Amino acid sequence: MESIYYVMTYLCHRTCEHCYEDRFRPYYGGELESVLAQSRANFATVISNLPQRMRYLDWADGEEKTGSVILAGGEILLEGVRESVLYPALEMLRGKYAGSGGVKLIVQTTGDTLNAKIAGELRAFGVWMVSISGIDAFHKGLETPEAQAAMKAKCQAILESAGYEHVNDVAQDSRKPSDNGHYFHFFGATPDMWIGKLWPRGRAMRNLLSTAALTDNFCNQWSGGLNFLNIGHAGSEVSVDPEGNVFPCCAKTKRPIGSLLREPLEAILARLNGNPVYEAINAGHPERMGISHGWSVEKFLEKSKLQLADGRVYQNLCIGCDAFHDEILSSEALVRIK
Repeated sequence: MESIYYVMTYLCHRTCEHCYEDRFRPYYGGELESVLAQSRANFATVISNLPQRMRYLDWADGEEKTGSVILAGGEILLEGVRESVLYPALEMLRGKYAGSGGVKLIVQTTGDTLNAKIAGELRAFGVWMVSISGIDAFHKGLETPEAQAAMKAKCQAILESAGYEHVNDVAQDSRKPSDNGHYFHFFGATPDMWIGKLWPRGRAMRNLLSTAALTDNFCNQWSGGLNFLNIGHAGSEVSVDPEGNVFPCCAKTKRPIGSLLREPLEAILARLNGNPVYEAINAGHPERMGISHGWSVEKFLEKSKLQLADGRVYQNLCIGCDAFHDEILSSEALVRIK
């Protein structure tokens, strides 16, 4: 595949108002132990069920290229998960793909907890790209351009000292530098970015922060469902959560398409090939996912509408996707669908 976005933990040191996932937050006491135990118990099985090769054909130039595994949270660099989850996972991934064309390992972090020691360790574990994702005004302490510039300067000094090279701040450029180098880049939920309008999920939705309209099709772009079924080819990406659940997009459909605790990713995707629901997502046209179930495009668009707490009417295709999953697809049918 071109990319697997593996959220390894729900543990985070922040509770950001714009976050798409309510479970990304601080945990304490027994809850903390439970969250950490979940990540520690699941990651080895998840990795064992990833594809045997992380290679893909780039249709643009006809060349086979090395795919990426992005390891993220929450905050993956927090002490509780860094040593016992992230580092062993990096070792496993390097070993798994060493004889089959390799893999590009990416660690995504807010940058808050990054220091010289951690940067050196990431370099030693073969991390190809450090992706610093918290550079936006939604993160407390980074509300101003000056504060964001200071954060970037701090992280840049640390990472350059560890042998990393800065590349363009556009997230998609993380797929373009040399396989043999070591890089870092910055991004955040800013107006110029693909996530700037915010997915209608989690705290972003509850806090009325998403500005995405019906014309903002998150599915039809990188990190959306576009091409997720095209395993072995450019654009193929899925998202995995700490419980091992697989989703066709980073925003996450209302229910997963399978579990890596039970079967290989390739088997999950093969089962969905030809299914009209998932072929519509794969094509970047979620409004067509319900046609084979009696949902016309017009009905889907109507189901994509809801009234917010402040009385405004909000309409986005992600809302229609949620409604279709809730009303038509049971969790059992979703896993067994043929």
